[in-house]
Amino acid sequence: MTNNIALSWLEKKPEINTGITWGIPWEKGMLNKKDSLTLVDTNELEIPLQSWPTAFWPDGSVKWTAHAVSLKDEVCVDRYQVKKGKPVEKMNPLTIHDQADFIHINTGDLTYKVNKTGDMVIGEVYYGESLVCEGGYLKGIRESKNRTDGIVTSKQEVFYSEIKNVVVEQKGPIRAVVKISGRHKINSDKREWLPFTLRLYFYAGQYTVKAVHTFLYDGNPHKDFIKGIGIDFKVPMNGPLYNRYIKFAGDSGFFSESPKGMLTWRTKGRYEELYKMQMDGKPFEFDAEDKHFVALLDDSATWDNFKLVQISADSYTISKQTKEECAWIRAVSGKRSGGLAYVGSESGGIAVAIRNFWQKHPSSLEIKQLSEQTSTLTAWFWSPDAPTMDLRHYDTETHVKSSYEGAEEFRSTPYGIGNTSELTIGFFHSTPDQEELQTFVQEKESPPLLVCDPTYYHDTKALGVWSLKDESTPIKAKLESALDEVLQFYLDEVEQRGWYGFWDYGDVMHSYDHVRHVWKYDLGGCAWQNTELAPNYWLWYMFLRSGREDIFRFAEAMTRHTSEVDVYHFGEYAGLGSRHNVLHWGCGCKEARIGAAGLHKIYYYLTADERIGDIMDEVVNADYTTEQIPPMRAYFPRDHFPTHVRSGPDWAAFCSNWLTKWERYEDTNFRDKMLTGINSLKNMPYRLLTGPVFGYEPRTGELMFFGNENSGHHLIMSMGGAQVWMEMAEVLEDSEWNDMLVEFGEFYNLSKEEKSQRTSGEIRGDKPWGTPMLSSTLVAFAAAQRKDAELAKQAWSYLLEDSTHWQIKTPLNIDKTEDYVRPLSEVKSISTNTASQWSLNVIVCLELIDQYLEISMPKDRESI
Repeated sequence: MTNNIALSWLEKKPEINTGITWGIPWEKGMLNKKDSLTLVDTNELEIPLQSWPTAFWPDGSVKWTAHAVSLKDEVCVDRYQVKKGKPVEKMNPLTIHDQADFIHINTGDLTYKVNKTGDMVIGEVYYGESLVCEGGYLKGIRESKNRTDGIVTSKQEVFYSEIKNVVVEQKGPIRAVVKISGRHKINSDKREWLPFTLRLYFYAGQYTVKAVHTFLYDGNPHKDFIKGIGIDFKVPMNGPLYNRYIKFAGDSGFFSESPKGMLTWRTKGRYEELYKMQMDGKPFEFDAEDKHFVALLDDSATWDNFKLVQISADSYTISKQTKEECAWIRAVSGKRSGGLAYVGSESGGIAVAIRNFWQKHPSSLEIKQLSEQTSTLTAWFWSPDAPTMDLRHYDTETHVKSSYEGAEEFRSTPYGIGNTSELTIGFFHSTPDQEELQTFVQEKESPPLLVCDPTYYHDTKALGVWSLKDESTPIKAKLESALDEVLQFYLDEVEQRGWYGFWDYGDVMHSYDHVRHVWKYDLGGCAWQNTELAPNYWLWYMFLRSGREDIFRFAEAMTRHTSEVDVYHFGEYAGLGSRHNVLHWGCGCKEARIGAAGLHKIYYYLTADERIGDIMDEVVNADYTTEQIPPMRAYFPRDHFPTHVRSGPDWAAFCSNWLTKWERYEDTNFRDKMLTGINSLKNMPYRLLTGPVFGYEPRTGELMFFGNENSGHHLIMSMGGAQVWMEMAEVLEDSEWNDMLVEFGEFYNLSKEEKSQRTSGEIRGDKPWGTPMLSSTLVAFAAAQRKDAELAKQAWSYLLEDSTHWQIKTPLNIDKTEDYVRPLSEVKSISTNTASQWSLNVIVCLELIDQYLEISMPKDRESI
């Protein structure tokens, strides 16, 4: 493998100066901890580079690195290379001073103050000598409801952030990261609630700051309704009102106005030219001869407040207001706003842009007090102009028998879930033109990212077992076409079905109802997918093998959603997630596999996203939570064991968490805990075939014998277990563990009689070992290890020949219907479980047993 790592842009190179962070994997033994790295462009020009390790191989060599650069126009090219060598230090580095009460950051032209106490998270920001921001506050609105004698009363209160802890996570020289943690404070009852983290990202020489905002819900969903949550920026206003400006990004262009517009019934000639200058954000002065026109301006209305409200994925409205006691006047409506607001005056201003603005509706941008010395720009992640956030369950009881819900226990609660939003803040010494702001919108929506070639990712073996795209034979070409077609269906379905919204964006639905022509959005366990059958792995492997930007964004949105909304970050269910349901937190089944670190770590390693790093750290002790919430409690009563878990998906999810912790921090405690479980299985009567339910001790990681055959087996590998276990085989280099996986794959689909004969009647196949398609990966693993053509043909047959609902047949049978609220296309037999697992198993089989594909394919088969 070459020591020079080629890099290209995920989509296209950035059109504005920007800071970039990305990750690179390394083959085992290729990069040592002491090695330095440098970045060069196609002209061998060295670019200043900041690098740090994010994961390690067991031998101590570096497995993943993260890198940061600050790119200017003159160094932004299409391709780069990272190679060993001392990094160049040509640019002026940012400086950061961590003081008692605040942190001071200097990126070049801009200086920032980040407070360590109080309610103002961001202090003053200066562009040179000019003050462009007086501070920033996290804020929200709570609506509390009470019912007395059948009468519901409500009260709204504004609450603000209260800083508890500030940490400098990176100090430069190119990239600095400051993490601010705290809670929101309600002054009326001195209550602190909604824990938050706000990370601020600074790059040397850049005029923008990226912010990643997370809040966690710890209220009572029947009493505490969030009416709005967002962040305020205080912006100094200088000069006359007619030289103050606001801009909102619309569908494609911009809405531009001033609190004192130049339009009067006498605006013509020279004043019309000044009016045009005003709309372009160019300040001007009046002469003595303009006295009459200035009097007209003084008489005209002063529009003090403006807001853009994205109430749904397809509708926004821009309105303005003269005074608080007066009506809001609608200015314009549109469909999908670019999610940017700018406010400024003669001395400059700031632009704030929320990522996924319309996708995560209801959101809004608001600018107030334009006539005052300080204006307030608020980015609302949940708009107060929308209905209150309602996190109550959809019913007062469960529906296990009729609706495939997971448990009779009513455990629907949002207590402990989270939501993360991203925004970009730009600081300007003069009003930017529309072209610059439009580029700003594009860059915040699809942040530039440097990526490696799929072949390089594959050859490092740093991300488990998956195949490169291969169309070298007609059959392989058909399989690749089928994989693309299934994925494209889901990419299109997000838009067709409107899978958007603050709590929903990033997830997909589980099962389809062809009678109503809808996904089963209201049927218990058939609604949202919530990582069921590992769609995250499917999407990330599809990206890795293709390098496609649209797949990356789809997988990114799913990662952000499933890691936050579907998982509990604190409380009774900390480290566990909720099984698929009408509401993401609705199902009574709370399990570790929903939030397994392996579902998210590909995104973390590709982007070095610190919030995802936090979440992977949170789940590392998820096994302790199973003492209070045993995953098998509905089937096995409490006994002398601390709890009961299955080898998969429970213990497999624990291993995913521990493996990630070990490789990120070289923390051998979690390696040893994983090895304890493996050794426990080695000592079982039939090793990995045993169980799959065991007694479990979370303090040691020990699995304890609980019977040779005591539950179904198909969930063992289908929730990401196969991916985790094969990665463990690669990393641990344990020949017996490897053999145990081979044994499992070979044994899984034997007849009941063969199972019984091999185990002296101890495993009779009375409990289901069903759904052969789900076993294809481990069957293929066994076939590849043993070079067994018959096993390989067996694996391919489960994917290509069996005629159950677990196989994908392409071309997809897409029907057009108008028997719905609008015309649409549908695949009546579609299931996300099938789409995800079939695609994932095909990807792995193409890697492990592709040489057996031709002989396994039925001769008369014309399609996949």
